[in-house]
Amino acid sequence: MQIVIVDSSRVVLRIIASLLEPRGHTAHVFTDSRAALAFLEATPAVRVLITSLEVRPLTGLELCWSARLLAEERRPLHVITMSSAHHVRNLAEALDSGADDFIEKPPGAEELYARLRAAERMTTIQEQLIRLAETDPLTGLYNRRAFFARAGAAERSVRDGRLSAILADIDHFKRINDGHGHDIGDLAIQAVAEIVAAEGIAGRLGGEEFAVVLPGLGLAEAAAHAERLRQQVRALRVGAGAVALSCSFGVSTWDDACTGSDAVAALIKRADVALYEAKAAGRDRVIVQAAAYPLAKAG
Repeated sequence: MQIVIVDSSRVVLRIIASLLEPRGHTAHVFTDSRAALAFLEATPAVRVLITSLEVRPLTGLELCWSARLLAEERRPLHVITMSSAHHVRNLAEALDSGADDFIEKPPGAEELYARLRAAERMTTIQEQLIRLAETDPLTGLYNRRAFFARAGAAERSVRDGRLSAILADIDHFKRINDGHGHDIGDLAIQAVAEIVAAEGIAGRLGGEEFAVVLPGLGLAEAAAHAERLRQQVRALRVGAGAVALSCSFGVSTWDDACTGSDAVAALIKRADVALYEAKAAGRDRVIVQAAAYPLAKAG
C-alpha cells in the first residue's frame, strides 16, 4: 500500500518508514501537514494516512478532517492518528474529526502491522462498494449518476474552455432484441461500450445510450473522434449470427452558455439534440451541435 506519514519528528518518521518498507509498503513522509494534504489530494493511490496529532501548520485533527473530506470524494482512505499522550479525550476528538483508528507514538511493530492489515481490509471493502455504486454492471462503464459526477469534476478542471461531449445510441436496438434475443442485445451493448470507453469519461446513461465527455478537445476534434467511433461500430459483428451494428452520434462542445452548476447537463442536452437529428436524418451518422451535418455518408 501507499501510506502517508506525518509527524514533526524526522526520527519518528524514519522509525515508522523502516517498519513499513520491508513489508512492501511505500511510505511518503512529511513534517509539514499542509504539504501532506496537498500530496494526498494529488495522489489518489494513497490508501492510508498516519498522522500525529502534534503537527503543523494544520493540526492533526484538522488534517484528519480534511483527509476525510477527500475520502468522501469517492476514494478509499483509512486514517490513523497517533499521539504520545494516549488520553480518552485525544481518542474521542480524533474519531470525531474523521479518524478510523488511533495508535500510540511511536507504534510497536506488531501493533502497527495489525492495524495496517485492518486498514487494507477496510479500504478493499470501500473500493468494492465505490465500484458497485458507480459502475453499470453490464458494461463496466460509469452509471448515469457517476458519469455526471465525474464529468462535472472534469468541467471544473477545464481552464481553456476545451470540453466536448458525444452521445451515442445503438440504431434499431429493439429489432436486435426482438430478432436475435436479449442475450445478443446484451452483447451488442457490451461491444459498443468497449469502443466508446477508449477515450475520455464514458458512461452508460441507460438502455442503449452512451455518453462520453472529452476534456481538452474542441468541436472539430470531438467530431472526428465520434466519426472514428461510428466506423468502429460499423465494423462490429456480435453473436454466432454475426449481427451487424450501427450507432448514431450527437456532438457538442463548450461555449459561453455552458457555465454554472448545470454546465455538463447543458453540454449533454445539446449533444442529445444533435443525436436526435442524427436519428431523424437516417441514423448511422454524426451530427454536430444540432447544426445538422453528417461527417460521413451512412453506409
